[in-house]
Amino acid sequence: MAKNQDVPVGLVQSISTPSLDKNLERAAKRCHVAADQGAKIICLQELFRSPYPCQDENTKRFDWAESIPGPSTEVLSQVALERNVVIVASLFEKRAHGLYHNTAAIIDAGGELLGTYRKNHIPDDPGYYEKFYFTPGDQGYKAFQTKYAKIGVLICWDQWFPEAARLTAMQGAEILFYPTAIGWDPSDDQSIQRAQHEAWQTIQRSHAIANGVFVVSVNRAGTEGDTRFWGQSFVSDPFGEIMEKASHDEEEIITVACDLSDVEHTRRHWPFLRDRRIDTYHGLEQRFLERE
Repeated sequence: MAKNQDVPVGLVQSISTPSLDKNLERAAKRCHVAADQGAKIICLQELFRSPYPCQDENTKRFDWAESIPGPSTEVLSQVALERNVVIVASLFEKRAHGLYHNTAAIIDAGGELLGTYRKNHIPDDPGYYEKFYFTPGDQGYKAFQTKYAKIGVLICWDQWFPEAARLTAMQGAEILFYPTAIGWDPSDDQSIQRAQHEAWQTIQRSHAIANGVFVVSVNRAGTEGDTRFWGQSFVSDPFGEIMEKASHDEEEIITVACDLSDVEHTRRHWPFLRDRRIDTYHGLEQRFLERE
């Protein structure tokens, strides 16, 4: 067994306020708290700086967008520099006039902006009208070599697609981070709510197992409009075991040590990457395979 290579990750689960400035201030303070708890890589929830904007279509909410680099990355880069931590920050990006993305900024320890990941899978469901606001990403899938680990970042709806996790892991990511905003319609039956949550948790644990990586999902909490975000941010190890999970309705900061040597150990025993039959996967780039 390889020597222990613990990298503590911090999950910041919050309830958003109507104030963008207050949300940014609180996020910065909570990154300090996570650092005090020993976290070396800290992840904020999806679109942490504002209320979730996509419950309906409202052009005024484009005013919430910002450039990257911009005000949020400037504040968080200072925190990263002061505390020597990596920060994953999901933002409403204004790329150009009329061109917006749902984007994660990856800030390395020392304050350097390593790069961005723009969300590729954009939902369009009741209460999640993201296609009105966001252009799909055009950067592909990425892994970022940070000071403490090589990480991949995907965003919310991306978490349902095994292709995204696979392509990110294939670039060497040891930890997949998923900033997220997902919740329940309070009118749904409790059995439906439970099934939805279990499916959400199961699909991400399956990414951990199939790729032999850690998965860190950071969801928001609280009720906004017609959606009760279910919180329950969690970390899964490469065997798919949940290491720790936050509450469903409280603001919470949890720190979990991920032993990166577990990636090698798991892949030796479950060599899924070795046994992939890449010669048999033709057709995956097609929308659907018609058969006569």
